[in-house]
Amino acid sequence: MNRAMTQGYRRPQDIRSERRIRNNRIRRRREMRKNFLLFVLTFCLIVTTSIAVSSFRSNAKNDPSQEASKYYKSIVVSDNDTLWSIAEEYMNEAYYGSIYEYIREVMQINSLTNDAIYADAHLIVPYYDTANK
Repeated sequence: MNRAMTQGYRRPQDIRSERRIRNNRIRRRREMRKNFLLFVLTFCLIVTTSIAVSSFRSNAKNDPSQEASKYYKSIVVSDNDTLWSIAEEYMNEAYYGSIYEYIREVMQINSLTNDAIYADAHLIVPYYDTANK
């Protein structure tokens, strides 16, 4: 080693080289921060877009024009019909809590005092349908 290096003296080329090395490190750190920030922003944009698209698609599935409407139909009671068999045929479980609710509504609509029905009688029964819109 030469004497200048041991006494703390540095040559101008060494000083420039150290500055260049330090500046390169600083520049690389800035680029890494910038790239990381760009990655985070891109990720946030992708997540936000996917949430928006999925929300739009779920709203399309719940389109109110596809909801069922309530209709009424007049039927003729046959020999083997009961209110329960009629309820099984016309009741939509999505709109009634139980078969008993549906039967109560049929009895109320037709002014029945009990659940006895007779062949060739006419009953008005409610039903839900989307096809008639």
